[in-house]
Amino acid sequence: MPRHPVRRLLFVLPLLLGACAARPPLAGQPATPAATAAEDARSVRTPDQAWPAVFAAVQEARLFADQKYFVDAVPRSDPATIEAAFAQQRGLPGFDLRRFVDGHFVLPDEGAATDIPKRDSLRAHIDALWPLLTRRSPAPRPHDSLLQLPHPYVVPGGRFREVYYWDSYFTMLGLAESGQHALVRQMLDNFAHLIDAWGHVPNGNRSYYLSRSQPPFFSHMVMLQAKLEPAAPVRYLPQLRREHAFWMDGAEGLRPGQAHRRVVRLADGSLLNRYWDDRDSPRPESYVQDRQTAAASTRPAGEVYRELRAGAESGWDFSSRWLDDPMRLDTIHVTTRVPVDLNSLLHHLETTIALACGQAGDQACARDYQARAGERAAAIERHLWQADGYYGDLDLRDGQVRAQPTAAALFPLHAGIASPERARSTAAMVRARLLKPGGLVTTTIDSGQQWDAPNVWAPLQWIAVDGLRRYGEDALARDIAAGFLGNVRTLFGREHKLVEKYDADGALQGGGGGEYPLQDGFGWTNGVALALLALYPQLEREPVSNPAAPARRSEDSTTR
Repeated sequence: MPRHPVRRLLFVLPLLLGACAARPPLAGQPATPAATAAEDARSVRTPDQAWPAVFAAVQEARLFADQKYFVDAVPRSDPATIEAAFAQQRGLPGFDLRRFVDGHFVLPDEGAATDIPKRDSLRAHIDALWPLLTRRSPAPRPHDSLLQLPHPYVVPGGRFREVYYWDSYFTMLGLAESGQHALVRQMLDNFAHLIDAWGHVPNGNRSYYLSRSQPPFFSHMVMLQAKLEPAAPVRYLPQLRREHAFWMDGAEGLRPGQAHRRVVRLADGSLLNRYWDDRDSPRPESYVQDRQTAAASTRPAGEVYRELRAGAESGWDFSSRWLDDPMRLDTIHVTTRVPVDLNSLLHHLETTIALACGQAGDQACARDYQARAGERAAAIERHLWQADGYYGDLDLRDGQVRAQPTAAALFPLHAGIASPERARSTAAMVRARLLKPGGLVTTTIDSGQQWDAPNVWAPLQWIAVDGLRRYGEDALARDIAAGFLGNVRTLFGREHKLVEKYDADGALQGGGGGEYPLQDGFGWTNGVALALLALYPQLEREPVSNPAAPARRSEDSTTR
C-alpha cells in the first residue's frame, strides 16, 4: 500500500540530507570506547587526503592500469615533503610523473602467483592454494594505508592484497574443511582486533576502507568457531556487542520516518538498517571511475559518491539492484533502500549476542537481544516481503518493496526468519527465475555490472544452499550446488584455476563486468567449493561437460 505523501517526505528528507546530526548511543552498549574508535577512524588520513595533489595527478593520468595500485603505495618520506616537491617540479620542462612516483613511493608487489603444479583433485588444489594466499602484516611503515593485524590472514587473491570482511567468512568455511582450524581462529581474532581498534570491521584492512564496513558476518564467524569451541560466543561477546553498537549508532534518538547513518526507523516505529559510508568523496581505489559516474548524474557529486561508497559497503558493487535505471550506474540509490540481506545478518548478530549473554549468565541481556531479534524478524516479515511472493528491499522513497528478484531474497531463509509458506514461495521464484545451468544467478538483468546476470558468486550459492536446506527444499539446494560446482570444476579442469566469479548461463567460464578484470585465487570460491563438496561429496565425482574454452565477453577496466 502506498505511504502517505507527507510521511514519505519525512523519510526522504533526512536521507538526502545525510542525517548527520549526532545522536546518543544505545543504552547498555560500550559507548565511550566505540565513540573513541569512531573518532580515531575519522581522523586517519587516507592517501587521497595525505598527498592529494600527487594522488589526483596519478589517478587522473591513469598512470597505472588499476586505480587501486597507487592507493596501496607507501610514501618514502613525509607526504607534505612529497607534495611540496611535486608542486615545485610538476611545471618544469621534462617533468616525468612516473619517474617522480618511482622516486617518492614504494609501489606494491604484484598479486602473488597462484600457479601451482597440477593436483589430482580440486580439493588438493585448494589445499595447496591456502599457503599462497596467507599473509602476515609486514613491519609497520609510516603513512602505509595497510592496517596492522596481529595474526596471519588469507587474502582473496589477485589485486586484493589485504583481508576483506565478508569474503573471509566464506574463506573460513573452506579453511575449516581443510582442517586449518588454527588459521580460522587467528582470522577470527584479527576481526575481533579490528573491532577493538576501530569500533567496527572495516571493508578491508586499509585506511581508505575505514569509513565503511561490509555485510556483517562476524557473528557467523563466531558460530563457526563455536562448533569446535562451544564457549566462543562468550569470549567474543564484547566484540559482538560493539559491532552491534556500530550498526545501530543513533537508533535511540530516531523518530518515525528518520534515519541516521546505518539506522532507519520506519513509520510504524520499526528499526531496520541500511548500508552507508561516512564519506562523500570518490573512493580512492576507484577515483576516476567515481568521478566519471558523478559527472554523468544531475545530482550533487557528493550524493553520488556516498551512494557508490554505500554500494561498496553492501558487497554488491555494483548491481542493478541499486539502480533506478539498470543500465546507468549514475542512477544508484543505496542509502534510500532497506536491504533484506543486511537485516537478516543483523538478526543473526542479535540472536548470537542473546546466546552469548545466556551462556555468560546475563539473562537480562539475553532477553533484551532476543527481543531485538524478534522485533527485527517481525519487521522483515512486514516490510521486506514482495507481494509477488519473495523477499526484497524496501525503497524508502515510495514505501514499496522493489519487485526485482535477486539472490538476496534467500537471506531470510539462511537466517531462519521465513515462515514455511514464505520459504516455499521464495524457493519457487528462485527455481523459476534465478536458477541457471551454472548456479544461482545474482539478478535477472544483464546490465554489465558484475553483481548482475549472468554472473554467479560463491557466497550467494552458500547462502542459498544453506537456507533452502533449512526449509526442506533439498532438491533445489542440490541443483544450485551441482550447477555451481560443475562450473568451478569445468573451469578448473580446463585452466587449472579458481576465479572470483563465474558465468551462469552454461558457458562454464569466469564471469565478467565490473571495474577490474577477472581475478584468480580465489578465497571465497575456494571456501564455498569445499563447503559444498562436504555437503555433496558425490558431486566431486559426477561427470561435467567440459566444452572448449568459449570466447570471452569484452571486459573494461571501468564499470560499464
